[in-house]
Amino acid sequence: MKETISKKSLMGEIVRSYPASIPVLLSAGMHCLGCPASQMESLEEACMVHGLDADVIAQEVNEAIAASQTA
Repeated sequence: MKETISKKSLMGEIVRSYPASIPVLLSAGMHCLGCPASQMESLEEACMVHGLDADVIAQEVNEAIAASQTA
C-alpha cells in the first residue's frame, strides 16, 4: 500500500485533503480536529498529546484513505 500521509503530515492538511481520515482520527479520541492549534500540529505531535502510537494511527488513516479511493 502506498503511504499517503506520514506521522510528519500536518493535521490540518490531513483533514482538508483526506476526509476519509476524519472517522479514524475521531475514533482514536482526537476530537479537536477543528481546533486552530491542531491545524499546524503533525500527526506525531497530536498522537503524543493523546497517548497514541503515531505509526499505528498513520497506518489506519492510510488504509481508510486507500479504501475511499477504491470505492
